[in-house]
Amino acid sequence: MKFQSEVFQVSEELQWEVVGEGVKRQIMGHDDHILIVKVSFEKGSIGPIHDHFHSQSTYVESGAFEVQVNGVKKVLKGGDGFYIPPHAPHGAECLEAGVLIDVFSPIREDFFEAKNG
Repeated sequence: MKFQSEVFQVSEELQWEVVGEGVKRQIMGHDDHILIVKVSFEKGSIGPIHDHFHSQSTYVESGAFEVQVNGVKKVLKGGDGFYIPPHAPHGAECLEAGVLIDVFSPIREDFFEAKNG
């Protein structure tokens, strides 16, 4: 394994990275193959439609979001989740402030380039 996080991540000790208006993220555990990211949204903030070659599974920890995957929209709340296949256009609008937990495979190397570049 050439790229790996510390074994434990303590949220209070991790920096938040602002990635959009009302949107910030914490990079959690990862290695060369998998990455987990906590993303906090303020009400009304938007994760714009985009796509990538990674598989993504997301757990709605809290709040409410109108999520769009491949042109299909659904309102999801805390306790719900969704899967995004590679190359599927997707995005979210935050209806009630909350947190999404994103898991990517393989890792989103671009997230680390932004921090270190």
